[in-house]
Amino acid sequence: MARLSRAEAQERNRAKVLGAARDEFTERGFRDAKIDVIAERAELTRGAVYSNFPGKRALYFAVLAEEAERVAAAPAGDPGLTPGEALGVLARAWVAHLPLATDPGSRLGVDLVPEILADELTHRPYAQLMRFEAIVLGLALERLAPAAGRLVRVAELALTTLHGASRLAAAAPGFGEPFNVVRACESLPSLGLADTWPDVPPIVAQPRPVDEPWVPPAAFDSLHDRPASPTGDGVVAVLGLHRLSAVEEAVRAAPPDAAVTVAVVTGSAPELAPLTHLVLAQLRGHLRQSFPAPAWPRLQVVLDDAGALASAAGVSAVSDATETAIRVRSGRVTLRAEGFGACHAAAAG
Repeated sequence: MARLSRAEAQERNRAKVLGAARDEFTERGFRDAKIDVIAERAELTRGAVYSNFPGKRALYFAVLAEEAERVAAAPAGDPGLTPGEALGVLARAWVAHLPLATDPGSRLGVDLVPEILADELTHRPYAQLMRFEAIVLGLALERLAPAAGRLVRVAELALTTLHGASRLAAAAPGFGEPFNVVRACESLPSLGLADTWPDVPPIVAQPRPVDEPWVPPAAFDSLHDRPASPTGDGVVAVLGLHRLSAVEEAVRAAPPDAAVTVAVVTGSAPELAPLTHLVLAQLRGHLRQSFPAPAWPRLQVVLDDAGALASAAGVSAVSDATETAIRVRSGRVTLRAEGFGACHAAAAG
């Protein structure tokens, strides 16, 4: 039998830890799960667990992200062709996975929100991740109904309804009628919510003209689950987890033929990268289930944990507050902007 390389052994051990942790979290819940028991289930040492994950919470996020990837990869049904239909498809898929009192395995994720709320390190980034998800879903809804105006508020209300249904299903199994949740989501686009987008945001950074070669590294688009192509004309935004909602400024201000790529960075990658991976996997699943491919927003999302894409864009140090954007034309960086409003400045310049 061939001996495994160091990288292969690490990947095998990581998979064993994730499998053992999933069983432990499912049976005991997050709070009562023990790292020592997870190590024993995985037939590894406690140190081997910590060599792959910095703590129990990061391991929990990684287990949920792996489950979200599995769900996202499942065959999609018929997508919606109108905003109401798309939200109905999303809601039906959502309620099908609500936790049931008779199925302990479906309750794996019930400790997610309490753990996010327990620490400001996770609380603030999660708020921005949810805003990011609402923006992407809202942009997809708008592509189904171009004359409807901005539909991000509709997406926010749909996510509020669905997450609320999940919390009640966990706390009070059997409460309410799930298909009423579906009908409620289908009706949201007809509510006429006041939702506008300013031509120019309140704060706009001053862009600096530059003339530099653009040679991005190989990257992976986590939104579409495929290699990214940040080489064409467009905007590349480097956004920390506290600034993710600025992506809407780039998408709204960019010309119709300009690609928009977001490099997501964080100053706390060991803890927050699994959480980011989880939300993006869930978002990709929602898009695949509910929207035809032409309705997906013109957006690439790169989880830039190592900072390679950020470095290529001229960002030498990253944090959760990072907001830097560049404009690329004909293989050259022609504009750079930093700070609040950088995405609008680079996209509109």
